[in-house]
Amino acid sequence: MSPRLLRHGRSLLALVAAALLAGCGGSSTTSGNGVASKSPDQIVAASKTAAAGASTVHIAGSIISENKPITLDMELVAGKGAKGHITVEGLGINVVEVEHAFYLNGSAAFYRHIAGNAAAQLLQGKWLKAPENGGNFSSLAQLTDLTKLVDATLSSHGTLKAAGTATINGQSAVGVTDTTKGGTLFVATTGAAYPLQISKGSTSGGGTSAGKIVFDRWNQPVTLTPPPNPININQLQSGH
Repeated sequence: MSPRLLRHGRSLLALVAAALLAGCGGSSTTSGNGVASKSPDQIVAASKTAAAGASTVHIAGSIISENKPITLDMELVAGKGAKGHITVEGLGINVVEVEHAFYLNGSAAFYRHIAGNAAAQLLQGKWLKAPENGGNFSSLAQLTDLTKLVDATLSSHGTLKAAGTATINGQSAVGVTDTTKGGTLFVATTGAAYPLQISKGSTSGGGTSAGKIVFDRWNQPVTLTPPPNPININQLQSGH
């Protein structure tokens, strides 16, 4: 059971992380914080600085990566962890990161996919606990660590160009498009220069990559609590 669990679990989570980070970077009619008058590179830099100083953020949206549909709905707390839900190709998983550990609770379909039918019956409704660092699910930190997410998402880009202005969820924003990777980043032009949305729609390398991720609820309170009675993933690895 355990080799299959670890192998498929790693591949699914890696797919989610890669899809979200595959490109950064219209968008607003005002420039209250001055960001709209900056160059595309300066806009991305300002957005990264603002986001890095935030305490919490909510990220949500849908992505298609290599023709695989992915949805995210996560709340991130700087320096503490995250909680939320991820769905990959219809396989849902609840995630909590807190106190230096990941807690994973999957749907029946998810457990069947990663562990087989017999194990899925035993795991149904259960939370799995995995180490935060150095474990088989450590790559998940790219989605649950606010600092890592901001750094990876806003630093990994190609040539940037201006993408005009627009309104994102009622907030004025300016757009910056990554001409290399095909994504567009929308940054708030009033208040702090937070990233508000990343959208992408392109076909490359034989696979389709598209979707939209929204960043909102910046600095709103979020409570993280370890789920009760988790199963330590090391027990599954050892066959206990």
